[in-house]
Amino acid sequence: MNRVILLGIIFVIGACQSGDKKDDGWVMLFDGETTNGWRGYNQVGFPESGWEVVDGMLHCIGSGKGEAGGEGGSIITVDQYKWYELKLEWKVSTGGNSGIFYQVAEVPGEEIWKSALEMQVLDNENHPDGREPIHQSGALYDLIAAEPQNVRPVGEWNEVSILVYKGLVEHWQNGEKVVEYHLWTEDWKNLVLNSKFGEYPLCVEPPETGYIGLQDHGDDVWFRNIKIKVME
Repeated sequence: MNRVILLGIIFVIGACQSGDKKDDGWVMLFDGETTNGWRGYNQVGFPESGWEVVDGMLHCIGSGKGEAGGEGGSIITVDQYKWYELKLEWKVSTGGNSGIFYQVAEVPGEEIWKSALEMQVLDNENHPDGREPIHQSGALYDLIAAEPQNVRPVGEWNEVSILVYKGLVEHWQNGEKVVEYHLWTEDWKNLVLNSKFGEYPLCVEPPETGYIGLQDHGDDVWFRNIKIKVME
């Protein structure tokens, strides 16, 4: 092949690859090596214990005491987001329970779940919460069940995404849409008011802009490939 033509092909391929990387809009929220971009909920910095970065994963270290035993507490992004698509992968230990929070408002002295929406992370087979569809993996916790229920077995990675756009919210789990709802509608308000979250105003009327959070529920859970695409 002519050397000029070959160089031209290489240039075009390189330009395309560079453009894909630059123009697809995705930004990594976790670099796989540090905790940069994250801090503890209601904390100035990242928790000194309870979390670690290992082999490209963000690991919440289980205490063996469930929700009462989390040593580090839940973590949130340093930045807040409005309309976006969030993607990540997670896996849990046997009987593990955790969650992915979004539209998080930070309220001093309160727990994160009282001011956030939560996509459930769970070992459905071994944790007692797995008996209730609205508590199973992928659900909008305690409000809307994930259908179909397609979580993978313990120890396997689950690929999930959350879309938040002008009130439309979607949960995707392992390639399938499992939850869809609309914020700030009368149906939404009635749903929340008739649940345990009804006494928390920021659950009834979530903010348009909020943090992304990962839950410390006292169990081992691993997260990786956490990225976000911000929308206009």
